[in-house]
Amino acid sequence: MAGLYIHVPFCAKRCIYCDFFTSTNQSTKAAYIDAVCKELVLRKDYLNGEAVQTIYFGGGTPSQLSAKDFERIFNVIHQYYNTANCNEITIEANPDDMTEAYVTSLRQLPFNRVSMGVQSFQPEDLVFLNRRHDRRQAIDAVAICKANGLPNISIDLIYGLPGQTPEQWNQNLEEAIALNVPHLSAYHLIYEDGTPLNKLKTSGKVIPVSEELSEDFFGLLIKKLRMAGYLHYEISNFALPDCFSKHNSSYWNETKYLGIGPSAHSYDKESRQWNVASMKHYLNGISAGTPDMEKELLDNNTKYNEYIITGLRTMWGINLEKIEEEYGAEKKLFCLKQADTYIKNGLILEKNDSLRLSSEGIFISDRIMSDLLWV
Repeated sequence: MAGLYIHVPFCAKRCIYCDFFTSTNQSTKAAYIDAVCKELVLRKDYLNGEAVQTIYFGGGTPSQLSAKDFERIFNVIHQYYNTANCNEITIEANPDDMTEAYVTSLRQLPFNRVSMGVQSFQPEDLVFLNRRHDRRQAIDAVAICKANGLPNISIDLIYGLPGQTPEQWNQNLEEAIALNVPHLSAYHLIYEDGTPLNKLKTSGKVIPVSEELSEDFFGLLIKKLRMAGYLHYEISNFALPDCFSKHNSSYWNETKYLGIGPSAHSYDKESRQWNVASMKHYLNGISAGTPDMEKELLDNNTKYNEYIITGLRTMWGINLEKIEEEYGAEKKLFCLKQADTYIKNGLILEKNDSLRLSSEGIFISDRIMSDLLWV
């Protein structure tokens, strides 16, 4: 089984924290749709005939595309890829795009999952982040999706905003839980280089929250969602039983995936490839029949390190037998040696030849992962 990711770079408005490849210039939308359809054909052999289990339209803001745009793309996918067993097809969306008319149009397409960028229910947060929806639109969007046969909804939240208090974060969590969606992702605000947000920090106009407060936010997130019945199956992801994101899980369990569109990444277990993060160069490359991309071959050390980083993020952890079989006995012994202190301190749990972070260890996950990497 494999995954298919399609990057839609268009946005009506750019958030101040975003460092993904996006553009508010939509004049190239028609050319982009043509290029995506052509790239799907050009790269149809990348997955070596493996069946596509999941399809994910990410962005950017995929809900800026029309039903006719999606219909063209799906026609090509179904013609050139084995989608007979595809059981999860996700569209990322902004709440204000999810009107009754738009959601109704999506129901004519194969979509069966929606990932919605809510980020916050606090008006001041949404203004600060330069989001274009309000609290009411977020709540209504969830209701509209459910009423129109799209109940498999995930919402994104951001915490650790400048000046945010635990009380405000708790209110956001309670609002999210009240929506009764099956999946929720929550991310700490990051000050990425080149973003307007980072420029505000550099100029002293905003001050990041303290590390202590960040841990309080994370702890409250885990506590509230567990009490509400959500499983903490990945560091930033929570789901009701049997509602894990199958596509995102493919990034953590070494499933092959093909990325289509500018800046999209692909993985075939032996290498990683990524398209150029430029609409002009992407369109020119596809037009010439030679996608403009870069490629990194993965050696044994890199594969081991990636397995540590992705595996320890999940509730399933890493398997020592797999490490020995795929990366060598030396790597297994090294991993156990590096993990020994954490195991003794209860920060890593060892069971059934596997290692996973404990409820305390997850708070220092970056440090633990770093210590288990082969350098």
